[in-house]
Amino acid sequence: MIKLSYDIDDYRGQILELATNGDTIIELGSHVGGTSNLILDNIDCKLIAIDNSPEAVSIMEKLDKLTFISGDVRLHETLLKVFRITQECDILAIDLGGGYHPDTVFKVFYIWSSTFKPKHTLIRNRGLIEFFNMLDNKNFKNEGYLESYHDSGIPPLIKEFELWTPSIK
Repeated sequence: MIKLSYDIDDYRGQILELATNGDTIIELGSHVGGTSNLILDNIDCKLIAIDNSPEAVSIMEKLDKLTFISGDVRLHETLLKVFRITQECDILAIDLGGGYHPDTVFKVFYIWSSTFKPKHTLIRNRGLIEFFNMLDNKNFKNEGYLESYHDSGIPPLIKEFELWTPSIK
C-alpha cells in the first residue's frame, strides 16, 4: 500500500496504524527524530533512520534502539549503506522537504521502494498529493512499490542524481 499525506499528524498516525512489532522500518528524512521517537515509543521494531541535516547527527545518535545514518538519500552510497544492513523492509517512510521538491521525493521513492520492496510506503509531500488529486485513475496495487519495478533489483546509479542539486557534485 502507498499512502500520501501532508499533515505531519496524519503521516505519523499512518505509520503507527500500519507498523507492527518486529517490523523493519526505513525512515528517510528523520530530521531530529520526532517521528523516530514516536515509532520507538510505540513499536518494537528495527528502525533505520537517515537524514543529512547537520543538526540531526548529535540528536539522532543519542537515540537507543535505532540505526542512524547521516547521509543524503539521493546518493547511491547511502542506499548501499542501508542495503548492507537489510535487504527488505516492511515500511518505507519518506518525509523529505514536506511540501517541496515532489520530483526529488518521487525519484527517491522509486529508487528506495524498488530496492527494498516494502509492504507499505508512506510519503509526506504536498506536491505529490496535488499531482495525485489531479489524476482520474487513483487505483494502485496493494504493495508499497510500483509493480513495473518488481524484479529489477537494485536500480543502477542514476547520473541525473548529480543534476538535482549543486551540493551533490
